[in-house]
Amino acid sequence: MQSLKKINAPQNLTALAYNSIKSYILREDLDEETRLTEEFLSNQLGISKSPVREALNSLHTQGLIRIEARRGAYLRRFTAQEVKDLYDLREALEVYAVGAAVVTPELLSELRESTKRTRKFLKANDRIGHIEEDTKFHGLIAVAAGNAELCHVLANLQSQILLCRRKTYDLSASTSPSAHRAILEALENGNRKEAQSAMHSHIALVRQRLLDFMKKKNEPF
Repeated sequence: MQSLKKINAPQNLTALAYNSIKSYILREDLDEETRLTEEFLSNQLGISKSPVREALNSLHTQGLIRIEARRGAYLRRFTAQEVKDLYDLREALEVYAVGAAVVTPELLSELRESTKRTRKFLKANDRIGHIEEDTKFHGLIAVAAGNAELCHVLANLQSQILLCRRKTYDLSASTSPSAHRAILEALENGNRKEAQSAMHSHIALVRQRLLDFMKKKNEPF
């Protein structure tokens, strides 16, 4: 298991611990049975247990980990129904966002460059780069909708979805460049309904492939 980077900056330790632990559990290929104790995390980060405890409680509230009394924290496991619920909510919010986004030349340029980078990361088999760029593409549209609460909710949804997709990256990663391109082209043409339809199809495809995979395994993950 790789170690976490020690925290040296004299800033808000709880926020720093939260960001460090969140990045760790999302980026590393941890098993759901990996035990994340306050002692282990505080030693790795070089800080006391108190900010680590607060950070873990926040991650638990956001649905990324589960905390078991006197045992520690573990990655959250998702049932098929939970995955469906997450994707249903994400679809509703993102279809709305692409319909409400203020489309400017700057936004189109950023989306265009993001789509190019997504294709580049996919070709290079850069898993982390691809996932982060995919998240950025959707985030750009959410920000353009001008609704801060929407952005906050979607960011949390993306984190949960990323956690449940860590082991299934290959199921739909190859479809992202073309899906993003379809959304971009619709926005470039000023066709909101087409952009919303493309967003719906994009998310629905990923959801279905993930649910089919879970059905075959017949267990949460």
